[in-house]
Amino acid sequence: MKILNRFLFLPAVLFFYNSLQAQTKNSTVKNALLIAEQNKSKLENSEQLLVVYNYQPESYSAFFVTLERKEGYWMVKYDPVQVGIGKNGFASPLSKLEGDGKSPTGIFRLGKLFTYEKQFGTLLENQQTTKDDKWIDDPNSDDYNRYVRGSTDAKSYENLLLNNDAYKYCMVIEYNTNPVVKGKGSAIFLHLGVKKPYFTAGCVAINEENMKLIVNWLDPKLNPIIIMGNFNDLKNGL
Repeated sequence: MKILNRFLFLPAVLFFYNSLQAQTKNSTVKNALLIAEQNKSKLENSEQLLVVYNYQPESYSAFFVTLERKEGYWMVKYDPVQVGIGKNGFASPLSKLEGDGKSPTGIFRLGKLFTYEKQFGTLLENQQTTKDDKWIDDPNSDDYNRYVRGSTDAKSYENLLLNNDAYKYCMVIEYNTNPVVKGKGSAIFLHLGVKKPYFTAGCVAINEENMKLIVNWLDPKLNPIIIMGNFNDLKNGL
């Protein structure tokens, strides 16, 4: 009888779990749509939007929601997922600093895609990464927060070809790029998370399955944008 009761109880547990998952998904999407609505004046020219937010600003775990505009309304493209951000969470607006371990808060264009693959079906501007490709993170360098191929006098930089898959797909998040302000943070990318729990020095890290969906979906002609930060900073508009 105890065994029978256990099997009778299992469907109820699964139903509760699935219901909880559905509620979490609906809440995640609802809040992403709220963020998009509250920042609509700054998103008018975009047809594709990535929304990345957390509830506790110091948390390195965040929600990631893909939205596309259809007939004037934002619609969900793919199921929301959890991603990793800076190990110290999100910096408050305009306060990101080099080496603080935080991801920047704001609205940013999505730029070039670097990939380890020779040929890759994406509409994004892209190039295959080589051992000569670098992104400068030395605040004293004239090339700070810029891409460089070949030799550099910078004291520190990110190699874009690593011994792991973190930068297998590495998309530039155009934070602090125009103009570049020295010391305000550099090398902010959307890239792969290679080991759970995902956390970064300031980037956004996502699993490979979802990264592939995104890079095959994004279209520069639709002005793709990412909005990222703590929910309390984003919900009232930046």
